[in-house]
Amino acid sequence: MLTREQLLNIAKTDPETLVDIIMTFQEQIQILTQRVAQQEEQINKNSRNSSKPPSSDGIKKPGRKTKSLRKRSGKKPGGQKGHKGHCLEKAEEPDCIIPLPVISCSCCADLSDVPVSSYDCRQVFELPEPKIEVIEYQSEIKICPQCGKIAKAPFPEGVNAPVQYGPRFRGMLVYMQNQHFIPSDRLSQLVSDLYGTSLSVATILDASSRSYNNLAHFEESLIDALVNSKVLHVDESGVRTTEKLYWLHSAGTESLTFYGVHEKRGTKAMDYFNILPNFKGRLIHDFWKPYLRYDCEHGLCNAHHLRELTFLFEQQEQTWAKKMFTLLLDMNDFVGEQCNQLTLEQKEPWLKQFHEILSEGWKANPLPEKPQKKKRGRQAKTKSQNLLTRFGDFEDSALAFLHDINVPFTNNLAEQDIRMIKLRLKISGCFRTVQGAEHFARIRSYFSTARKQGRNILDSITYAIKGKPFLPDGSL
Repeated sequence: MLTREQLLNIAKTDPETLVDIIMTFQEQIQILTQRVAQQEEQINKNSRNSSKPPSSDGIKKPGRKTKSLRKRSGKKPGGQKGHKGHCLEKAEEPDCIIPLPVISCSCCADLSDVPVSSYDCRQVFELPEPKIEVIEYQSEIKICPQCGKIAKAPFPEGVNAPVQYGPRFRGMLVYMQNQHFIPSDRLSQLVSDLYGTSLSVATILDASSRSYNNLAHFEESLIDALVNSKVLHVDESGVRTTEKLYWLHSAGTESLTFYGVHEKRGTKAMDYFNILPNFKGRLIHDFWKPYLRYDCEHGLCNAHHLRELTFLFEQQEQTWAKKMFTLLLDMNDFVGEQCNQLTLEQKEPWLKQFHEILSEGWKANPLPEKPQKKKRGRQAKTKSQNLLTRFGDFEDSALAFLHDINVPFTNNLAEQDIRMIKLRLKISGCFRTVQGAEHFARIRSYFSTARKQGRNILDSITYAIKGKPFLPDGSL
């Protein structure tokens, strides 16, 4: 670093050298300013104004309040007028009735032989004592008096060993491990504590493996059903194994869910699952570029747009972003009030406002002039410019909910479907093998689909253990 005296000497003796020094300092200042701005942007990002998960927010700072995107409805808190409440109701046919006789009166009179005039009943809902029911099948063996051969009664289907666990019990193991993420060792301990039965980890893994194999036909039917759906929500998230980072891909509708594990995140994985290459409906996603390569209609998640707009008007004071934020929410409210598809006359005022805000945004964030010396790679854009470009180039996808009333405003369905893998990793840790992750994905596809269709989860997995899982179209 040059001192003040040195700079003065250079200015007197060689002014051109001083100019070169000043230009060098300016370039360094510009580079450092950009780095500081990038660091500040990164620090100011959180789950509210970016795609970062809530777990990355850290400890909530004092005085910082969470803001909701919901508007005030004007209604009083609590149950609304006409809302039917739900509470514990008496059973018409209780499993056990315990009579409480009246022997004497408070006046000391004997009431033993006095007939009962009425009952005051109170019911207690209680768990029965945990117990595994042992069912023994006794196959009769007879010797035929005519031919002398031995005849034996066949055992029911699935009863193959002298001693074994039943399909419902094994279904419960698969349910606890894949729905509630209880690791095998802890699940073995749970069974021992509740039922007093020693259970090996191998038995648990065998039940999971049997379910996976029996659900192969279900997965094929599920893929066909998703390909033929009109609106499909997709997302992906990292899933760790002991080997390396893999990716869990999800594709779902209101009644169907598919999960698949692959080592890649992009089109190689999507092609492997064979859903998106044949899909021709509306694909809802968060603008992950590989999705755009598929030949179908697209819809972008506006929840992501709202978070990005929040960052721009809160951290960078971009007024156009605040206007666009409000416009998108107002659009969604307007569409939600309609019963039919919007006409061109209904959409025109909204589109006009949308284009006006885009123009305002570009005026505030003009693209820089192309430098005379060409640099390698594309010229970097600011976050505002990137978002404005997306709104302009993919307007129909960003406003798909306005053009088609059946298209949702956000991709929340996919985000809710994919969220469970993070819970699985937090509770049970990473998968020891890729095969274990694949087993989990297929079984979880079956569980999620059953839940969306209002089916009993334990009954559904019991059927799968027996080799008779339900299919996405409702058949068995």
